[in-house]
Amino acid sequence: MATSNKLKIFNDPIYGFIGIPSPLIFDLIGHRYFQRLRRISQMGLSYLVYPGAHHTRFHHTLGSMYLMQRAIQVLQFKGVTITEAEREGLLVAILLHDIGHGPFSHAMEHSIANGVDHEYISLRFMEELNTEFGGKLEVAIAIFTGKHPKKFLKQLVSSQLDMDRLDYLKRDSFYTGVAEGNTNAERLISMLTVVNGALVVEEKGIYSVEKFLLARRFMYWQVYLHKTGVVAEQLLIRILKRARQLLEKGIPVPCNHALHYFLKHRIDKGSLDAATLDLFSKLDDTDVVSALKNWQDHTDFVLSELCKMVINRKLLHIKVKKAPIAKERFHSKFEEVRKKYQLTTEETHYFVFQGKISNRAYNNEKQNINIVKKNGNIKDVAKLSDNLVLNALSKTVTKFYICYPKEAV
Repeated sequence: MATSNKLKIFNDPIYGFIGIPSPLIFDLIGHRYFQRLRRISQMGLSYLVYPGAHHTRFHHTLGSMYLMQRAIQVLQFKGVTITEAEREGLLVAILLHDIGHGPFSHAMEHSIANGVDHEYISLRFMEELNTEFGGKLEVAIAIFTGKHPKKFLKQLVSSQLDMDRLDYLKRDSFYTGVAEGNTNAERLISMLTVVNGALVVEEKGIYSVEKFLLARRFMYWQVYLHKTGVVAEQLLIRILKRARQLLEKGIPVPCNHALHYFLKHRIDKGSLDAATLDLFSKLDDTDVVSALKNWQDHTDFVLSELCKMVINRKLLHIKVKKAPIAKERFHSKFEEVRKKYQLTTEETHYFVFQGKISNRAYNNEKQNINIVKKNGNIKDVAKLSDNLVLNALSKTVTKFYICYPKEAV
């Protein structure tokens, strides 16, 4: 008797074997919308800093689904009611939570579509798939949008202690080699429970939560907001901006059809119809890399130079400070570059610019991580913890940067 190919498993370097829990999940993974995630990097251009960071959104979503399976098992064992429909809805929601990411993930968010974040595009993909699969994604969409009556289901998918964060911290730590970001996801999941319809952590898990928040801080400042990664992402954003500007002037900028369409047209939530969404599904990292390689030889100096910087990793120099960059300093470097390369003021802004980066490891004003004490009382982890560091993690840290060609100044 032939066995179903729906019993296939994935061999994951983080968790080992990941099984496919249902025929619907199997069919969704096989769909071309989801398979595109194999060609979308999880960490954008971070591989320019950490050579091992070449894993994809495909890896991450499967890992998140695995952790969701474990969380469901733990909660059901503790007497939390999760129906079979809700179980599948949770697995589908976490599997598809990142399906709306464009090329190079966060690096190009808002660059391809104007003011449209990946969460909205993920929802649009889920709606299209729901139609294609005959309404089988209704529960998943309700959970994803927070419209399901059981609050804790949404928290498992999206909160300050969700399966998404538990996977990407552990996975990104593994692939970058930054050991400080590693978290004990299994331990944290085993400490989860539900009280009054909300997801909470048992008191004995408080130290695991502290470690998780500290790991999140380390990963943001050491990896996600690493200064080299920041300048590389800013260059990529400016490359697309310049390409769009040239097209608006009628100057040819050769690239494939899908990328050309999104550079030529201003897409917002209102214009993201089924046809445009399908075109978006044909965009991935390879399209952008191919374009950058071609544009190195473009007649436009700005576009050509920016592309060479990214392709050859000859990036702009970046300095990060705790205080805003002095206006005089910025203007001085700006003028030096403008004169050396004989650029217009507008063109110089592509090579000399400033900005800021910020992170708040724990937002105790939104989606708190609550601890349930043995007596039943519930308290925010920052208030219950005797670790003074958690209070510092609850504050936003902002840093300021300036980028410019080092050889020009």
